[in-house]
Amino acid sequence: MEVVILNGSKQIAQLAADAIGELLRRKPDAVLGLATGSSPLPVYDELALRHERDGLDFSRASGFALDEYVGLPPGHPESYREVVLREFTNRVNIRPENVHGPDGSAADIPAACSAYEEAIAAAGGVDLQILGVGTDGHIAFNEPGSSFTSRTRIKSLIEQTRRDNARFFDSLADVPHHVLTQGLGTIMDARHVMLVATGAQKAQAVRDLVEGPVSAICPASILQFHPHATVLLDEAAASALKLADFYRHTYDNKPAWQGI
Repeated sequence: MEVVILNGSKQIAQLAADAIGELLRRKPDAVLGLATGSSPLPVYDELALRHERDGLDFSRASGFALDEYVGLPPGHPESYREVVLREFTNRVNIRPENVHGPDGSAADIPAACSAYEEAIAAAGGVDLQILGVGTDGHIAFNEPGSSFTSRTRIKSLIEQTRRDNARFFDSLADVPHHVLTQGLGTIMDARHVMLVATGAQKAQAVRDLVEGPVSAICPASILQFHPHATVLLDEAAASALKLADFYRHTYDNKPAWQGI
């Protein structure tokens, strides 16, 4: 796991966009894993800017969303499919048919989850998965206690996550209780995972996922076992790390050819 501590979200977005741009130049039909929430938004803004300004090409790429609420009507502005479209894919030249998400309105939820796993496999697997982390250490909607081998499935949200997400809805009562989410096993299959965390409210979760024991109480801690995991932090999110100075030194002195 590489931990990179930067001054703010702008620098994080630029570094993340560098990695995604290099991937697309090397593999134009790359498969991107797309997170929602507030953490990835500066990254999507930077990618949209580079598409418009520099011609960064997504025409052969595809994307798979991490998760989706269960029970929201199609087209609901806070469904994760709509968020992915609005915040990223409608702003670049990725083909609409190449943007996928779990079907939270399916009549047969288990079949929809299996179909989503099959679609990811048929695309060749995820090359680069963008992640955020919740204040309780969840990634995607794998809440504390999730199985490390889990695949795409239905999950109940804990109340802390519902409260965290209530800012996107009219009230807490409007936040669904269930989601479809890629499992931890699904996420670990991605060839590169890039987790973005900013703000002091994420500091304890970052401490647990980077330096704590690997434990189901902090689902994101499984990334310690990933062969290519990059954690991009601002100073506030890194404030609880015991080895922060070591991470800074390592990044400042790494060979240029390594990339991230």
